[in-house]
Amino acid sequence: MAMEDIKLDLTKYPIPRVRHHVSPQVYLPVSQNHIIPVWYPPELSEPDFASWFKAGGADILDIGSGRGGFLLRHALAFPDKNILGLEVRNMLVEWVNSVIDGEDLPNARSLWYSVANGLQWLPENSITYATYLFADPWPKKRHHKRRAFTMELCSEICRTLKTDGALYLATDREDVDLHQREIIAEYGGLKIRDLASSEWPFPFKTDQQDFCDRKGIPYTMMVATPK
Repeated sequence: MAMEDIKLDLTKYPIPRVRHHVSPQVYLPVSQNHIIPVWYPPELSEPDFASWFKAGGADILDIGSGRGGFLLRHALAFPDKNILGLEVRNMLVEWVNSVIDGEDLPNARSLWYSVANGLQWLPENSITYATYLFADPWPKKRHHKRRAFTMELCSEICRTLKTDGALYLATDREDVDLHQREIIAEYGGLKIRDLASSEWPFPFKTDQQDFCDRKGIPYTMMVATPK
């Protein structure tokens, strides 16, 4: 499914040109930054669900929501579920929210935030499922510390998931797939099941997933559930 197939007239919302990479500081927690620049995503101590959604709290967590293709499609496909996207690039967050507000979507919100600072502000056992799809690979070994997928994040996700909750992951990078499997194995609180395309539970694609399918680029999909 292409971006124009989400049944929103996106011509009203020109997509800004954004560099793929931003300053590496945003991928590090506040505790590891000696000086916090003005463009560093704000920390959170508690959620503001009342201003993010028309009613209720977050049901779905989309980590690394980017240009919001998955988030917007999800909101339209599942109007009874609130989806919250987390993204470190504020320009993209502002654009996605301009679409959400302009189209009066009551169940979606993009949030300028770095998961390097944790998810402690989300209630325990509140999330039906989380997604971590086609994350920035940071392929060079010296940049691996910028990868957001860590044991700490796994622990925080597990805390927020409902008893029957799940974490869905997808990537077109073999090294990222291996990294994620190693982190999950080291964490020990999640079990992995690889998914075939027919088992993928979403009737829509992320922007990168659509790109991979058009170009014939293979990718892996899996679900991790609490043990």
